[in-house]
Amino acid sequence: MVSWRRRPRPGLARLWCLCCLVLGCWRGALGCPASCNCSSWRIWCTESSPGIASFPVPQRSAEGDNVTEIYIANQENLKSINDNEVGYYVGLKNLTVVDSGLRFVSRQAFVKNVNLQYINLSRNNLSSLSKKPFHHLGLSDLILVDNPFKCSCEIMWIKKFQETKSYTETQDLYCTDENNKRTALLDMKVPNCDLPSANLSNYNITVVEGKSITLYCDTTGGPPPNVSWVVTNLVSNHESDTNKNPASLTIKNVSSMDSGLSISCVAENIVGEYQASAELTVFFAPNITFIESPTPDHHWCIPFTVKGNPKPTLQWFYEGAVLNESEYICTKIHVINQSEYHGCLQLDNPTHLNNGAYTLLAKNDYGEDEKRVDAHFMSVPGDGSGPILDPDVYEYETTPNDLGDATNNSNQITSTDVSNKENEDSITVYVVVGIAALVCTGLVITLIILKFGRHSKFGMKGFVLFHKIPLDG
Repeated sequence: MVSWRRRPRPGLARLWCLCCLVLGCWRGALGCPASCNCSSWRIWCTESSPGIASFPVPQRSAEGDNVTEIYIANQENLKSINDNEVGYYVGLKNLTVVDSGLRFVSRQAFVKNVNLQYINLSRNNLSSLSKKPFHHLGLSDLILVDNPFKCSCEIMWIKKFQETKSYTETQDLYCTDENNKRTALLDMKVPNCDLPSANLSNYNITVVEGKSITLYCDTTGGPPPNVSWVVTNLVSNHESDTNKNPASLTIKNVSSMDSGLSISCVAENIVGEYQASAELTVFFAPNITFIESPTPDHHWCIPFTVKGNPKPTLQWFYEGAVLNESEYICTKIHVINQSEYHGCLQLDNPTHLNNGAYTLLAKNDYGEDEKRVDAHFMSVPGDGSGPILDPDVYEYETTPNDLGDATNNSNQITSTDVSNKENEDSITVYVVVGIAALVCTGLVITLIILKFGRHSKFGMKGFVLFHKIPLDG
């Protein structure tokens, strides 16, 4: 019997070569070691020979952006995770280093890996581990089982982390004390090893613009914590002293732009950190930062922006007199942003009678400010410079000048002229009505003749034949 061997199709062979070429390109692009398999989203290193001694680093930093998972196992020569090695993989979410020789994790190891959610460092040679590499990460899992930890204050944070995350059911962590006794991490007790605390001298800071204020932060903890102030976006001049306890922060010539900002005191030691925050409230006189001529929208609106704390009272003046607001003319505040108020003076169907100068006065306990704007809603009827008002909608008074000079006889309008005009109009109306009535009557008669004359035996045709019969017959 002749045996047939199926030969690979040329198309499949070419596809296989293409896949190998793509994988080879990725391996070369990422600098993938011989013990690893690399793809566009994953690095997998499990071969113990020849093994790796450090993280694979891409040849170009952008090539590691899409990698979301790194899995490393059985790498005895991998002793440390150093600064900037993992930082090339900014999109990294899952990191696993197990059954390897890992002894040290740098404090800056994951500073760029803010997307990390899962870290597994089980079955390595970690005798100590700082909290610093992990404190900025929102980890859902941190697995550290089967590491030869030494009982010390430096790993107390792991105990606190377990208690916070409720990992006691899934992780059995142990450490060895000075007597070489193995102790459950949850039962570990280290003298002078406590979470820090921080207390502020004032949690609601109030100050008048231009004044200065000093805030104090009293801290405790073992070992004594380091203290820092977080004053992000603070515009006012400030200086701090963290070498003493309590630490101090002095804000000089306080600016109104800092009203509503949060100021924090952070106390940190090897066990963990604690943050106390206060809100800064700055009182200042009103300032009308924006006012503009009226614009038509659903209603007419004179837009404005006012800053002030406490909230200023607003008063409008029209041509120097107090404007009494009503349902047709009233102030509306649309947006409030901290101590800034955006709104408008709303006017419903204003006429030329509302043209003029409008003044806004903003006032509170610390001062006042006013701004003026000229408003033109509609031209005076009859002046030729704008639209004429509909008399059925708007009513306005007239003066003798509106109708002409009373001393000019050519411009006078007498009662006789008015009567003649009314008589002429009446005659015209009667004539038009009469003509319309005659036309309608004629149309009706014509329709009747056409309708009934077409079907009658005495219709038009019969009538004509009857007249053709001779008189003598």
